[in-house]
Amino acid sequence: MATPRKGKARVKITSTGKKVSYGQAGKAKGGGPRVRPGTSKGDSYCARSLGIKKRLSKKQQNNPNTPNNLSRKRWKCVGAKSKK
Repeated sequence: MATPRKGKARVKITSTGKKVSYGQAGKAKGGGPRVRPGTSKGDSYCARSLGIKKRLSKKQQNNPNTPNNLSRKRWKCVGAKSKK
């Protein structure tokens, strides 16, 4: 079992064996889960991360193993919105 880098919540091992750490570690302010898809916080995250994604090369935009794309998948982002 791989452990994420310091300050990161999760890690994914790619098919080539590379470790990709992503997501903010810790709990939300009230002690609940930090990632809550379908909320206004999720919509804000998806809008922000879409801007990050648009600045990448086409190859990186379509790469499912970038930290931004892994986080967007966890937030269930569709465009600039977070779906439940």
